[in-house]
Amino acid sequence: MTTYTATVSSPIGDIALVGDGEALSGLYMPQHRHRPPLPDSAVRDNAAFDAAREQLGAYFAGERTAFDVPVAATGTAFQQEVWRALTEIPYGRTWSYGELAQHIGKPAAVRAVGLANGRNPVSIVVPCHRVVGADGSLTGYGGGIERKRFLLDLERGAIA
Repeated sequence: MTTYTATVSSPIGDIALVGDGEALSGLYMPQHRHRPPLPDSAVRDNAAFDAAREQLGAYFAGERTAFDVPVAATGTAFQQEVWRALTEIPYGRTWSYGELAQHIGKPAAVRAVGLANGRNPVSIVVPCHRVVGADGSLTGYGGGIERKRFLLDLERGAIA
C-alpha cells in the first residue's frame, strides 16, 4: 500500500498530512512528539488530501466545527476507544482526563487515557487538544502547549 504525504500551511505552522489516498492516518505539526518516520517509499501528493486541506482551511477560518474526512489511525483497541471518544467532545468545550475516562466507562484509567490521548496520530481532526487537566490547566500536547492554546482560543472565538 502506498503512503502519501502533503504539507498544509496553517496559522500554527506547516501541518504534515499522511494517508493512503483514501483515509488520513496522520496529522503532525512541526516538532510533533511521537511522530513516526515516513517510509522511504512515501509519495508527495497534495491531491490525495484535497478534502482534509479544505476542511482544515475552513476550521482555521472559523467556518467548520467538525471534520468528516475518513480517518484510519493505527493504535491499540484501548487507544482507538479513547480516540473515538475525543470526537465526542463538543467544539469549543474541554473535558478533563478524568471526564474522558469516565465517558468511556473506565474512571480508574485516567493515566492510561492520558497516554492514549498523547499518542493520537490525527490531532486537530481527532481533537485531543480539547483535553485539559482536572483544574482546567493546559497539560501536554504533542504539537506544543502554544498550539493547544491557539486551537482552544480559536474554538472559543477568541481569535477572529
